[in-house]
Amino acid sequence: MELVEEKKAPKEEKKMGERRVVVDKAYLYDEDKPLTVCKTSLFHTGDGFTAYDCNGDIIFRVDSYGRDNDEFVLMDATGKCLLTVKSKRPTLHQRWEGFLGERSDGQKPIFSVRRSSIIGRCTMEVEVYDGSGEEYTIDGDFSLRSCLIYDTEKRTVAEIKRKVDMSTNVMLGRDVFTLEIKPGFDGAFAMGLVLVLDQINGDDPVEIGDEQVHPFVED
Repeated sequence: MELVEEKKAPKEEKKMGERRVVVDKAYLYDEDKPLTVCKTSLFHTGDGFTAYDCNGDIIFRVDSYGRDNDEFVLMDATGKCLLTVKSKRPTLHQRWEGFLGERSDGQKPIFSVRRSSIIGRCTMEVEVYDGSGEEYTIDGDFSLRSCLIYDTEKRTVAEIKRKVDMSTNVMLGRDVFTLEIKPGFDGAFAMGLVLVLDQINGDDPVEIGDEQVHPFVED
C-alpha cells in the first residue's frame, strides 16, 4: 500500500509566521510585547515619551529638543535615531509621514498616517510605502488610551490601553499607558504611530480626578 505524504498548507503557515519590518527588525518579537509608555512632560503634547519593557529597561525615547511641534524623533535607549515623524502641511486630513532615521531634505517617507475623515472622531489610515501595498487601520480613542491597530485582514497587530498598577489594582493616569505589540509586528513602527496619535489628538479631553473636561475653544 502506497503511503501518501500529507501536504501542509503553506499559505496559512506563512500568515501565522509573518514578520513585517517597517523601521527596524530588532523590534520584531516572537511573543506579545507589552511596553509601559510614560509621557515625560505633562503640560505640552508630544514633548517626550519613554517606553520601558517589563524589566524596567528603556526601549524607546522621544524628545522634542526644542524642535517645531510638527516633527519628532524616535530613538533607542542609546540615543540612536530610529524614525522621524513629521506633519505634512497643509492638509485637511492631518496627514503625518514617517522617515527612516533622522530625516533629511528630499528623503522619501516610508509610511503615512491620516484621518479617514476631516470631521468628527474617526479611524486613522496607515499606508506603508515598501511596494507591498500594506495598510493598517487605527480604531478607538487615543485620548482615552484605548486603540486597536489592525491590518487589512482585521488581525490586531498592536493595542494601546490604560495601565493598571497590579500591586494596588488601580488604573493609572493617561500619562502612563500600555502599548502591547503583537508577535511579528515592528515595535518601532508601532511607537511611531503613538507619536502621531498624540499629536492628532492633542486637544482632546483633560482629566481632573475621575472626570474628563474638554478644553474650551472660542469660535
